[in-house]
Amino acid sequence: MEKVFTDVTYTDLDEFIFGHAKKPVKCKNGMIFGGGTVYPEINFTLPPMSVTEKTMSEVKKQYEEMTHGVCSKAHELEIPGILVEVELLPPCTFNPEWGKVVTEIVKGVMVDYEEKFGLKSLLRMTPVDIREGKTLTHMHHGDHWDTLIECFKKCAEGGADILSIESIGGKNLHDEAVMNCDLPKALFSLGAVGTHDMEILWDEIVKISNDYNIIPGGDTSCGYSNTSMVMANKNFIPRIFASVDRVMSSVRTTVAVERGAIGPDKDCGYEGVYTKAITGIPISMEGKSSACAHSSTIGNIACAVADCWSNESVSNIKLLGGMAPTVSMENLAYDCRLLNVASGKENGAAVSLRDMLSESDRHLDSQAYVLDPAVVLRISKEIVKGKTHLEQIKHAASATINELREAYDKGELKIGKREIGFLDIYQQQLSTLPTDTAELQEMVVKTTTKGKFDPAKYDM
Repeated sequence: MEKVFTDVTYTDLDEFIFGHAKKPVKCKNGMIFGGGTVYPEINFTLPPMSVTEKTMSEVKKQYEEMTHGVCSKAHELEIPGILVEVELLPPCTFNPEWGKVVTEIVKGVMVDYEEKFGLKSLLRMTPVDIREGKTLTHMHHGDHWDTLIECFKKCAEGGADILSIESIGGKNLHDEAVMNCDLPKALFSLGAVGTHDMEILWDEIVKISNDYNIIPGGDTSCGYSNTSMVMANKNFIPRIFASVDRVMSSVRTTVAVERGAIGPDKDCGYEGVYTKAITGIPISMEGKSSACAHSSTIGNIACAVADCWSNESVSNIKLLGGMAPTVSMENLAYDCRLLNVASGKENGAAVSLRDMLSESDRHLDSQAYVLDPAVVLRISKEIVKGKTHLEQIKHAASATINELREAYDKGELKIGKREIGFLDIYQQQLSTLPTDTAELQEMVVKTTTKGKFDPAKYDM
């Protein structure tokens, strides 16, 4: 049964700011996400190598080395606390015991630094969503599902403090929508298929988290709207489409919170700003400090309301300044120092810094404009008017188009001449959509192969 937020949590723009969340998450070690401090979230992964039974000793060594490096740097720079994220690679999710081993190694080093040096830290474990491929029988039962759920349990047993995922329900359908700039198909993949999958998946993740007394963090639409972002930045699709897609994806991401996730949500979901505006949970964000993983036009504005600040992910390779994860830890540390100093001032410095971060990006790209805190609050108020996920995602698309059109007309937003006409095209597409989910599904299925979307695998 659908649960949807019917009101926004934030109404005062001055309260919608980095480091502060209406529903902070208080952790066992004293760290509080959204309690006034922005924490760095360091994410690292293996260098190019095979992960097999034969290479597991080297895999263990790599994770231990990376964790030592980032913890040592965090202690050296006197960071008040860090969040470490490990996004498990497919072999370590397909083999849940390997996922547990990685968790134990990373957590063991973190505990050692807390006991010896007082460094507070928490570990977010993120199994990869393996529910894809020709051998997948069903999204919610069968070998792929059972293995994924077992991996969550093993990570919890291994010492994870937070569980998260980048789930992929409806992603193949969304990929096709992006390639063809098909807004109705994108809307259906996110607002019907994706939300349906998230409900079932997150009920299970929250149950596991409760069973092990750990935190159900959140999800991300990285595989959806970040795909649009990358395609738009390469001029394969209009930036207008990527911007609308980003806001629509927030409805899907917020489902995790509707089912019991409490944050911080995942860093690579730039749509998290809408999740925070609607639900009040703390969010992790990434921007300029994630250039090691991917490029974007939203490097500063993404930080405006962040509660954790992430590097996205970086491989354990040698740079002139040291190993890449350690270098990223230093970058994040200095970013967070500045945010926290501003947050501690009583003269409105935090609001001023937030607005400068926003202003530096918002006029140059529609993808940045939709992340502006004031715009986020206005659109969020429209989103929650919907009584179902599908209604909310339609509101999200329509409100975004209206905001972009108005900003362009006022000269507040740069939109290329080749793109401005797409606002009318997408508005027209929205106006012709069926209001019933079943009707919309029938329309989408007619133009989609089973390889992209098989309703039977979702019980739809």
